[in-house]
Amino acid sequence: MTQDKPDGQQEDGLNIPYQQINPDTLRKMIQEFVTRDGADWDEVGCTLEDKVEQVLRQLRSAKVKIVFDLASQSANFVVCR
Repeated sequence: MTQDKPDGQQEDGLNIPYQQINPDTLRKMIQEFVTRDGADWDEVGCTLEDKVEQVLRQLRSAKVKIVFDLASQSANFVVCR
């Protein structure tokens, strides 16, 4: 899979079906993702668990997918087009 980056460069990545990831690992991946910006979800009336469940629902409904970036060797959650 190849994706365009904002600066026009190409990025190589692989779609990873979330169903193939161990549930505990997936939950930890989502927790890391939703806390990257350092947000305190309690301040906005939402718990970390609420945010994790939101991402899980988005994965299940195919609104979001997991992409493994070959260059950075990291996974990210990407909005589906």
